[in-house]
Amino acid sequence: MGIYSERVLPRIIDKACGLPANERMRRRVCAGLSGRVVEIGFGSGHNVPYYPAVVQGVTAVEPADAGWRLAAERVAESTVPVRRSGLDGQELPFSDNSFETALSTWTLCTIPDLEAALSELRRVLVPGGTLHFVEHGLAPDAKVQAWQYRLNPVQKALFGGCHLNRDIESAIESAGFEIRELDRFYEESAPKFLGAQYLGVAVSA
Repeated sequence: MGIYSERVLPRIIDKACGLPANERMRRRVCAGLSGRVVEIGFGSGHNVPYYPAVVQGVTAVEPADAGWRLAAERVAESTVPVRRSGLDGQELPFSDNSFETALSTWTLCTIPDLEAALSELRRVLVPGGTLHFVEHGLAPDAKVQAWQYRLNPVQKALFGGCHLNRDIESAIESAGFEIRELDRFYEESAPKFLGAQYLGVAVSA
């Protein structure tokens, strides 16, 4: 990872993902977590305050050392044990059936091989385990989609490979998950090309 990706971008993401507008979505997506949890794209730990007490522990997958350092205070204050293990969501260093739940918040937009990452999540989840997700992605409206495709090259260059136009619902279903809950909406405080959100829960067969 270069200096921008390793040192600068995590701080930009920390500020952007720490906006008050995201708190409601984080609270919603974390509400059903339980047992052993794997969180991909842990970042700087903005989800930590919302882990339910029934969570036994969270295994954090995060490639950027700077992100983990920024998370230190939140991790130290957490009542749920959090440990960093793994750097790449595309190759999870865990045995099959290791976790009851998985969490991804604004991460699936950036992983280069999305199919591989979702396949890995299914592998490490127990049968019937759940993936809790909130992601921005392809908008439901054709006019907004057109802007997403136009702006996608710039977005990817500036924000570590982040895609504006991934169809999150289709990607999750194609990986063999069954989507049990899904809310599609535009985040009110963001431009539509960036604020088309998918928030839901998918079950691993």
